[in-house]
Amino acid sequence: MPINILMPALSPTMEKGNLAKWLKKEGDAVKSGDIIAEIETDKATMEVEAVDDGTIAKIVVAEGTQDVAVNDVIAVMVSEGEDVKAAGAGAGKAEKTAPVEQKAKPETASPPPSGERSMPTDTKASGEGKPSSKHSAPSQANGHDRIFASPLAKRLAKDAGIEISRITGTGPHGRVIARDVSEAKSGKGLKAAPASAAAPAAAPVAMSDKQIMGFYKEGSYEVIPHDGMRRTIAQRLTQSTQTIPHFYLTMDCNLDALLAAREQINAAAPTDNDRKPAYKLSVNDFVIKAMAVALQRVPSANVSWTEAGMLKHKTSDVGVAVAMPGGLITPIIRSAETQSLSSISNQMKDFAARARNRKLRPEEYQGGTTAVSNLGMFGIKDFTAVINPPHATILAVGAGEERAIVKNGKIEIATVMSVTLSCDHRAVDGALGAELLGAFKALIETPVMMMV
Repeated sequence: MPINILMPALSPTMEKGNLAKWLKKEGDAVKSGDIIAEIETDKATMEVEAVDDGTIAKIVVAEGTQDVAVNDVIAVMVSEGEDVKAAGAGAGKAEKTAPVEQKAKPETASPPPSGERSMPTDTKASGEGKPSSKHSAPSQANGHDRIFASPLAKRLAKDAGIEISRITGTGPHGRVIARDVSEAKSGKGLKAAPASAAAPAAAPVAMSDKQIMGFYKEGSYEVIPHDGMRRTIAQRLTQSTQTIPHFYLTMDCNLDALLAAREQINAAAPTDNDRKPAYKLSVNDFVIKAMAVALQRVPSANVSWTEAGMLKHKTSDVGVAVAMPGGLITPIIRSAETQSLSSISNQMKDFAARARNRKLRPEEYQGGTTAVSNLGMFGIKDFTAVINPPHATILAVGAGEERAIVKNGKIEIATVMSVTLSCDHRAVDGALGAELLGAFKALIETPVMMMV
């Protein structure tokens, strides 16, 4: 029986991707584990492995095709002894009743927003890939005012302030899917509100592209289309600010003891034959370690909010924002509280290098329990960062600078760093956030305690 090769879901949030390249052609024999194609999403480029032996009978989706929905048939394979030509001829009519999931092998990564990450969301059902004229219905209701819509579509409609019942569904049986909501935002497929319905409260309406461009003289600007990464960043940040009640706490940390310890540790680093040191610690390495240890000392803050209950994490998995052209990505130092400063330092150097070459694997930037965003190297004194769901906190780190401080009744000069903790008020209350930030400050100002 012919085996359908489906567009794989390479991450929990993936809805569609680009079929970048076929590494096998029609008639080629493949073995389990062979790389057959490369798939691109807004977050990553992946290699797709075959999980069975057979022959490629038909390539249904040509390489270079963009926005291929998850679970769409992209090729048909036959087992040994089956008629390749017959299977290829019937590929367009192939049923999706016996799909074989393909392994997605990470290869390179394009940065998602601080986080990417990595929040569990509603994923598309296999039948939502394309509209089905065969099953489309003029109404989404079943006679009892029930609206047929995917969970993702409902959430997107709510975020956009659009009544789900006004959206024309193009999914199976008239089901409203994510693409329908996107169309509705531009006024397409949007039904008129019932005359008898009470007027909803006025909601802020974003200006259209045409309105924004109208402010500027034609020819005075250039339109640069958004890539997938930038769209994802915009979507995630909008979601964060609209769904997470943020509040902010700021403290100043004296860095003098930390800088002295850093200098001693770096000076004592062993070298190889080329006199290259085994590690070179940065202030940010201490920040990562201190945040991880602080979460262990204040475990009630090492949490994630869900409607079902609070997720209380056992380890401190610290995401660290890495800037890249056009966006950023947040690789994660797992169990950072158990790692040495030198290990954290070398991991971050590796992550940063591979992130810029788009070679991070999804498991290296998805998840995490908190995050650190450091703009000190740009001379930024202090700022606030947006929480990356499902985290409940993120620490914004400013530059260390010499300031006048009062010590024992005398004015002295000290190197001071301002840090601001953004908290999800659903999960971390003010007193708890202050306790966490206080634990962090104590570790930064007494760095030897990170070793205990």
